[in-house]
Amino acid sequence: MKNILVTTDFSNDAYAALFYSTQLLAAKSCTFYILNVFDKLTPLEEKKTSLFGDKKLLKLLEISSKEKLLHVLHKINLDTDNPIHSFETISKKGTLTKILKKIIHYHAIDFVVMGNKGNTSAKDLFMGSNTVQVANSINLCPILAVPKQINFKTLKEIAFITNFKKGCGEKNIAPLRFIASLSNANIRVMHINENEILDAEQELKRKLLENCLKEYSYSFHWIQNFSAKAQVIDAF
Repeated sequence: MKNILVTTDFSNDAYAALFYSTQLLAAKSCTFYILNVFDKLTPLEEKKTSLFGDKKLLKLLEISSKEKLLHVLHKINLDTDNPIHSFETISKKGTLTKILKKIIHYHAIDFVVMGNKGNTSAKDLFMGSNTVQVANSINLCPILAVPKQINFKTLKEIAFITNFKKGCGEKNIAPLRFIASLSNANIRVMHINENEILDAEQELKRKLLENCLKEYSYSFHWIQNFSAKAQVIDAF
């Protein structure tokens, strides 16, 4: 069974990410932990927070968080109705990255799923600030960032971007292989050319990656560095 942690701020983007993950893993037995993290700076709808002391405000935020999580729980059960999926809700006071680390460890989480509020055009960031913060802080498990309210469709092509310097071994590639195996997707390994040829270390890592992917459908693609890397990746 897979343990999936999905963060939510109760936005449409967050729910879309939750729904996307249930469709991606529709054929896998999973427990989805739906997490909302709040602190005294979290907006409290229809109430002026300046009227409350910190203690009372946090209690009201906790009540609101649990009520909204219950609503999400009912909705996702109705929308998916998958007998091999189960859902649990978690409401916590604190900072997102610290809470994530504790829950990942305690529940043996396999994937963290986040709705991505970043501007996805190539000239801007691929990911929102919260996603970037989590990605920079969490190295305990993979993070799946789902673009704004994207509709799910079966994965057929997966781009794996690499400089052949790290992340090419069995442990690092395992999540990629798992996702590819869900729908027999093709893995397109993309390398942005910054030098004419790979150095000895890169060539070693390339061969290691090739060995890790030998049981999958894959291909290598060398792309000229004609612009900002985000634009090169977007074009690919």
